[in-house]
Amino acid sequence: MTSKLNVIITGTTGMVGEGVLHECLLRPEISEVLVINRKSCGIQHPKLKEIIHADFFNLTPIKNQLTGYDACFSALAFLRLG
Repeated sequence: MTSKLNVIITGTTGMVGEGVLHECLLRPEISEVLVINRKSCGIQHPKLKEIIHADFFNLTPIKNQLTGYDACFSALAFLRLG
């Protein structure tokens, strides 16, 4: 019997990340999805947990909440202007 997976997704407010989130929520082999975004994804689901975190260059404030996960999908876009 295969154990269920817990996954983290970043960037679910964008087109690609939102698609990854919806697929993960549909998959029976995924038991928990943690999304980390700069703003809320606006989705409610029993499998879903959300952390709003502005500084992706410093994850220290949320590091204790990132344990116990099996995979991470990153759909972040970093823009540097100027």
